[in-house]
Amino acid sequence: MQLLYNRGQIDIRGDDTMQVSKEQLLHIANLARLNLKDEEVDNYLENLQEILTFAEKVNSASTDGLDETIGANDNYNVFRKDEVVAFEDTEALLQNAPEQERGMFKIPKVIQ
Repeated sequence: MQLLYNRGQIDIRGDDTMQVSKEQLLHIANLARLNLKDEEVDNYLENLQEILTFAEKVNSASTDGLDETIGANDNYNVFRKDEVVAFEDTEALLQNAPEQERGMFKIPKVIQ
C-alpha cells in the first residue's frame, strides 16, 4: 500500500510504518516554505517519522461498537449574535499596534 501526496510518494513498508526519505522531507519543507538548514534535516526527519508512526497507530485502533462523534457535546450554534458596535476610543486601541497608518493597524504583507 502507498500513500500518495502531490508529486511524490510516501511508502508504507511491510511493518506498516511509513518511511519518509530525506528528499521527500525536503520537498514537503519546500511546499511549506521552510528553509531547513542541513543540520536540522535529520531532526525534522526523525520528528516526522515519529508523527507518522503515531498516526499509523491511531489509524489501526479498533472503532468497533463506537458511534460517530462530531463534537464532544450537543451544543449547536453557540456563537454570539454578530452586531456592529462602535468603538469610541480608537487611540487606546491603536497604542497596542506595532505600526499604524491612517487610524488602522498596519500589518506586514502576507500574500506574495
